[in-house]
Amino acid sequence: MQIPRTKQTLLLASAAVLLLAGSVVAGGRGAAVDPGLQAEADGWQLPPDAEEKKNPHPVDDKLLAIGRSVFKDKCARCHGPGGRGDGPDADPDAWERMDLTNPERAEPNVDGVVFYKVWNGRRRPKMPAFSVEISEDQAWAVVAYVQSLRKK
Repeated sequence: MQIPRTKQTLLLASAAVLLLAGSVVAGGRGAAVDPGLQAEADGWQLPPDAEEKKNPHPVDDKLLAIGRSVFKDKCARCHGPGGRGDGPDADPDAWERMDLTNPERAEPNVDGVVFYKVWNGRRRPKMPAFSVEISEDQAWAVVAYVQSLRKK
């Protein structure tokens, strides 16, 4: 059976809309959001056990050096070289939330939460998902480094 050209066009357009909708729901990455993750009110995709997840690596000078290097390469453009939210690509409307040195951010941003924020990102304010750019070990190194920036 041959489908008339106008119906073919309509079917193709419908398929394109569905694909685009799936991409938007998945944060623009073109993949479905992992059903094991829960969307937080502020757009973060965190698993239910994120707060209990611990850094599997001992935090030492070597891990912090790796974290500092990855941070400089991937994060400083927005969070700034010292993590104060003053990088050249920082969102001026979200700089307070981008300041990683604020000690008040330490309690709600334990290791597992920071890991998943780095790993999954969010749409607004924009935070890229680094799961396609760095390894899990590198992400944990960034977590250790970021946690070291919190003012005591």
